[in-house]
Amino acid sequence: MNILIQKQWAGMNIEELFRNIWEFPKKVIHELRMDKAVTINGQELNWKTPLKHGDEIVITLRETLDLDFPTSLPLEILYEDDYLLAVNKPEGMATHPNENERNSLVNAVAFYLKSIGAAPKARHIHRLDKDTTGVVLFAKNALSKVVLDRMLNDRKIKRTYWALADGIIKNKKGEIAVPIGRDRHHPTRRRVSKTGQYAITHYNVLETFFKENLSLIECSLDTGRTHQIRVHLSYIGHPLSGDKLYGGSSNFQRQALHARKLEFIHPFTLVKIQIIAPFLDNPPIFEKYL
Repeated sequence: MNILIQKQWAGMNIEELFRNIWEFPKKVIHELRMDKAVTINGQELNWKTPLKHGDEIVITLRETLDLDFPTSLPLEILYEDDYLLAVNKPEGMATHPNENERNSLVNAVAFYLKSIGAAPKARHIHRLDKDTTGVVLFAKNALSKVVLDRMLNDRKIKRTYWALADGIIKNKKGEIAVPIGRDRHHPTRRRVSKTGQYAITHYNVLETFFKENLSLIECSLDTGRTHQIRVHLSYIGHPLSGDKLYGGSSNFQRQALHARKLEFIHPFTLVKIQIIAPFLDNPPIFEKYL
């Protein structure tokens, strides 16, 4: 893993970068030090040595033994660099596999990584429901995952979804802040529950279609609970169109939810990244409403 020192980090040392900027766990920092896994411009230097703009840090990572099972499946790559990968998930594909199913996005990404000579370990940073489409972010190594996981938890990765909701939503902007828990009467369904997990969804109505009785909305999340958008929209009386599990109409073959965009500052290059996922449905769901 190669990282060029940016202007903002000049004068810091390796210890400060690892602890204060990227917030690597203490165990990871200790392992890197013990393994002598870090070089600066090709040399093993003291970790307290101040770094200069343009210096190159090379981190040699331990390879994980817990590798994924690669499966050859179509994969649309939206963004890729040495640290991370963003792909466009189609409907009907689970994000990660289970005991009986290895045709997941994780398996497809593992196959791609193997094809480019990398270890087939697909580290997803977040996930989408099986019938939700759109962008999913993966880390290409263990350290990238540590940093991206923390960024997601700290809401430094902005996720924007587009949805078609049943009915005409009158408020052009709104916030749904109610906790979500399991539905004890159904194995997979979630529900609003006082004892559930804290959850906030923000929405913005982009367009309303009175003839079809639909609202096109943009959603962003402060939290990432299972089925969060689906549960919250159903709670306010505007379930996702096509979402039969939560009371939606049968207008579409799946819930009309698409992870449209990811935005964040790249943790290792400090470049602003914006990733937009094209629509994948055939027949189309969103296109005629744009």
